[in-house]
Amino acid sequence: MDKKKLSPATRLVQAGRAPTRSTGLVNPPLYRGSTVLQPDMKSRLAAGRKWREQALVYGVYGNPTHFALEDLVAEIEGGSRAQIVSSGVAACTTALLAVLGAGDHCLMPDSVYYPTRLFCDTMLKRFGAEVSYYNPTAVEPEITALLRPNTRAIFAESPGSHTFEVQDVPMLARVAHAHGAKLLLDNTWGLGFFAPFEHGVDFSIQALTKYAGGHSDLLLGAIVTNSDENFEQLRSAALQLGQYASPDDCWLALRGARTLRIRLAHQMVAGLAVARWFRERTEVLRVLHPALPGSPGHELWQRDFTGACSLFGVVFRPEIAKQSVHDFADALTLFGLGASWGGYESLVLPAEAVRLVSPPLGGHTCRFHIGLEEVGDLIADLEQAMPALGFNV
Repeated sequence: MDKKKLSPATRLVQAGRAPTRSTGLVNPPLYRGSTVLQPDMKSRLAAGRKWREQALVYGVYGNPTHFALEDLVAEIEGGSRAQIVSSGVAACTTALLAVLGAGDHCLMPDSVYYPTRLFCDTMLKRFGAEVSYYNPTAVEPEITALLRPNTRAIFAESPGSHTFEVQDVPMLARVAHAHGAKLLLDNTWGLGFFAPFEHGVDFSIQALTKYAGGHSDLLLGAIVTNSDENFEQLRSAALQLGQYASPDDCWLALRGARTLRIRLAHQMVAGLAVARWFRERTEVLRVLHPALPGSPGHELWQRDFTGACSLFGVVFRPEIAKQSVHDFADALTLFGLGASWGGYESLVLPAEAVRLVSPPLGGHTCRFHIGLEEVGDLIADLEQAMPALGFNV
């Protein structure tokens, strides 16, 4: 059967494995190892030329467990090849180092994930690359005006970290390619809901730590491409940087991905229910959820996405102090207080977004990730914690 005609849910079950109808294990086995023995020097020399391929060369080049996950992630994202790396941060930094060199310039959204911003402002700067920040809601003339003769990349994160602006990715791709630059997208929020290569992306970045793993027990990243040129550039950078992911974590991600569609579907509904509840609260100034009308970039979300994950932001009224927001988070009993997201458990994280060229949000914020708990229980927990905000109508 032509797999291209299969639904995304079916492809997720089938990708990265070769099940048999009668005998053999359903799940691919876990492979560990560093040294790969060759029968003779001719074979060894031939293996060394296979660094672009899924071939057993040396441990850091990957093994069948890595290759299975590469195939699965490429399938989800709609690309041709994937490079697995050690974390989501590593996926961002490796992709940037693959396309930028000393003297090159990159445009970075003001809403970008803070570790990516930190890398740009420190290590990338020391390497001689320049970074300019742009408002994530900027329109085409504004982006075009920021380009320089040495601009080699535009980076996007849609929606943005903590502020959840949806970006016009097709426009950014059009501008980048007209200028001879590459478009890099952190598509972690959009896993399964946004098809990056249908919208002009060159490198699609994933933190597999999140929904792909699904159980908050692994650290992984991936970069997907859909051209041989881009993959060769990426693969070379990853190998030179010594980027490697634990095969144990890759195996866990393969297992987690099999239930990805049903978890995303459930958590999308739950996340929207909680977000709508927040919208009715007098303590709340704004709810930053791309699937809700009025959120930044909602129209773009409607145009380009097929769904939404369960991560969103809440901006409290300006009269509510930061300490009160912290007290509110401490009063919650069903929401874990921690970074990351995409697992089965609900999380809260008070956080102030770093913004250089974007307008302020108007109040202190919390980011919420809605897990697999009963929505009624989560709302009851939020309700009992609200007095800690100290806000009286």
